[in-house]
Amino acid sequence: MKTEEIKQLFTKFESASSEFEGIECWSAREQQALLGYSKWENFEKVILKAKDACANAGETIKDHFPDVRKTIPMPKGA
Repeated sequence: MKTEEIKQLFTKFESASSEFEGIECWSAREQQALLGYSKWENFEKVILKAKDACANAGETIKDHFPDVRKTIPMPKGA
């Protein structure tokens, strides 16, 4: 991978970060597109492998992979 490509990817990842309670974090759904996955189901497999690697390294999965769900706006009257 060329240096310029790496710099561009780095910039894209940094711009996709957000802050939650003072902690920098990234959404897997946003990273999915940056890494070239068109279907969530395929990218979810990568996340599950990363969770296994996290556990094998002696880390607590929930400290690094909090489950966050997107919510949709409720219709009026709900």
